Amino acid sequence: MQLRLIQTPRSRRRGPALGGLSVLLAVASIVGAHAQTLGIAEYEPISTLVVPEHPIARAKYPFIDVHSHQRSLSEGAVDRLIGEMDSLNLQILVNLSGGSGARLLANVQALKGRYPGRFVVFANVSFDGIDDPGYGERAAAQLEQDVANGAQGLKIFKNLGMYTRDSSGQRVPTDDPRLDPIWRKCAELGIPVLIHTGEPNAFWMPHDERNERWLELTQFPSRKRDTVNFASFEQTMAEQHNLFRKHPETTFINAHLGWLGNNLPRLGELLDELPNMVTGLGAVLHELGRQPRYARAWLIKYQDRVLMGKDSWRPDEFPVYFRTFETADEYFDYYRKRHAHWKIYGLDLPDEVLKKIYYKNALRVIPGLDASAFPE
Repeated sequence: MQLRLIQTPRSRRRGPALGGLSVLLAVASIVGAHAQTLGIAEYEPISTLVVPEHPIARAKYPFIDVHSHQRSLSEGAVDRLIGEMDSLNLQILVNLSGGSGARLLANVQALKGRYPGRFVVFANVSFDGIDDPGYGERAAAQLEQDVANGAQGLKIFKNLGMYTRDSSGQRVPTDDPRLDPIWRKCAELGIPVLIHTGEPNAFWMPHDERNERWLELTQFPSRKRDTVNFASFEQTMAEQHNLFRKHPETTFINAHLGWLGNNLPRLGELLDELPNMVTGLGAVLHELGRQPRYARAWLIKYQDRVLMGKDSWRPDEFPVYFRTFETADEYFDYYRKRHAHWKIYGLDLPDEVLKKIYYKNALRVIPGLDASAFPE
């Protein structure tokens, strides 16, 4: 913006220097006032810190993304997707939005049918009719048919335990016994359940200046949770953990670090207690990146229990994962401000830990993957 001094008769009587000074002081006052009223959404400081930088566009090892949602299945869209995967060194992508029945068949054909070995499709179940006699057995039978048609796992969305209600209007808890036949069928078929339960604890906390997700709750007020329409965070997550305990023969992939990325000691206790549980990294990288020393030690300790996953499909965001896991870089940006207003740091993970997180653990947990494209 350019400023041009316009001299009024009065300012000319005072003299050009004094008149110009008055205008500049007035402008400075306005600019200063604006600076003092910036909100957090507008505040984007440019760091003056000079440190070594090692941005990484492509993963060091081929990896498996166990947490993706692909809904555009046209030939052109899938071809573009393969090109993007190749640029990232993403060898196998798991589409969790597989559906069931005819939709599942179409999903399998569009992805696995055209690019064998590059895609995995997880089925989904419907909770409609959960009160009907025999619901659980019918849902389990449909899942068995979906697996016969190409599904290699089951994805449970966060509607279970939060939004799903039965015919009486009661919230259906994640560990509801009416669903037990589904989990038993997964154990019988040898397929994992990738389950998203709950949301960040901050969504249940007061929406005030002390809330780390203040910006997100401001931008998306509907994400604020209460104990009138929802169970508490603790109860919501306890129901999930109880489900894992009830079905020790079923393998569960606990999505989003079980919303305990900010409390890794507690997550570690769960992993110690529940050998049938592993966890995924989707959409919680910012939690690890702000505690680099502890997170590094934690990932080394639990290197056999963590799976690579991204969640939303934005190829330009994957390099932040690579940089966090593969380098010791300091103080760089996460890709989504509403999730993390802080900078993050690289964990510089050992190669063997990288390999396990990137692909070895997924090869062990998900049946039927093509291991030939991976080292060792």
